[in-house]
Amino acid sequence: MDKYIYDENNGLWYELRGDYYIPCLTVPAHEDRPIGIWGQRHMRYIKQERKAFYTELLTSGRLNTYLADINEQAADMFLRMVKELVEKEGITETLKAADQMEWVRQMNAVREIAMEIVNNDLIYN
Repeated sequence: MDKYIYDENNGLWYELRGDYYIPCLTVPAHEDRPIGIWGQRHMRYIKQERKAFYTELLTSGRLNTYLADINEQAADMFLRMVKELVEKEGITETLKAADQMEWVRQMNAVREIAMEIVNNDLIYN
């Protein structure tokens, strides 16, 4: 018996292991990009709510790249939204110098609004 055989029907190579031919499968190479908090939240969401999509990404080897892209988009959107809301609300360094607690309160409110927008538009969509 041959050590390796090629099946033209499915285009796979098989290796003889004992009495059985096992397909020679490899995972495609991918760059290992970090997945931050936004990517982890989105992964949890698709794992629970969109199981078929999650499984397709996982088995195709594209899950890490997809989640890293979502994480980058969400982080950029969050920072942009915070900056826009700070300008819109008129939160300035002058306020920070005059009343630090009020500045912190307003910044926390802006961050919460921006987080809700990112969650609704990217993460849980």
